[in-house]
Amino acid sequence: MGKKELAEDRAKDIRSLTIRVQGGPQLKMWTVVYVARNGIEAEMLKGILNQEGVLVMLRALGVPHLGSSSSVEILVPASEAEEANEILQGNLCL
Repeated sequence: MGKKELAEDRAKDIRSLTIRVQGGPQLKMWTVVYVARNGIEAEMLKGILNQEGVLVMLRALGVPHLGSSSSVEILVPASEAEEANEILQGNLCL
């Protein structure tokens, strides 16, 4: 299996994860669209998505004391997940 196929499989697995976050009077559904290798990559991608008008939430994974070296999930509202994936694919060459 090549790099592209692995990336597509990973993206399908990640997109299937959805969480609920309390957001005011109603619950908002957030979807993981990418898992960044570290906090620096996550912040860079968050900036790209924000510039395109996509709301982003970051959630660190793994051991908290690793700081910016641990993986970070990039989450967007479920209604914006498809747009976010297109933006990320254009910027990451997935």
